[in-house]
Amino acid sequence: MGQIMAIDYGKVRTGLAVTDDLQIIASALQTVETPKLLDFLKEYFQANRVEEIVVGLPTDLRGNLSAIEMEIQAFLKQFETAFPEVKINRLDERFTSKMASFVISQSGKSKKERQQKGLIDKISATLILQNFLEKR
Repeated sequence: MGQIMAIDYGKVRTGLAVTDDLQIIASALQTVETPKLLDFLKEYFQANRVEEIVVGLPTDLRGNLSAIEMEIQAFLKQFETAFPEVKINRLDERFTSKMASFVISQSGKSKKERQQKGLIDKISATLILQNFLEKR
C-alpha cells in the first residue's frame, strides 16, 4: 500500500496532508505556495509512494461550485499529465476552513501561531483527508 494525499488547493497557498502507508492515520504535511505545487509534488512522489489523491471540491451552501474550481480543474489536468498512475478523488470541502480555525483555536497555540494562514490550509487538508478515510 501507499499513501493517500489530500490537497486543499488555494490561489496563493495549498495545504497538504497524507496518510501513513497503511492508509489509517491522516497527518498534516505542509503548506506550499500554489505556483510551486507541481514541483513539490514531483519531489515528494519520488521519495514516497502515493497511490491516490483527494482534492477538495469547493462548494457553497447551495452546492454551487466556487470560482476557484476552474483553477482546480486546470491543475488537475496538469496533475494527470505528470502523474497518470495516481488516482484522483474529489470531496466536498464545505466548512473545512472554519473547522480548521476552530481546531487551531482550541489547540492552545499562541495568537501569533493561530494567525498563520498556512496552518489553516494544512489543517483543512487534514480534515479533508480524514473525512475521505471515514467515508471509505
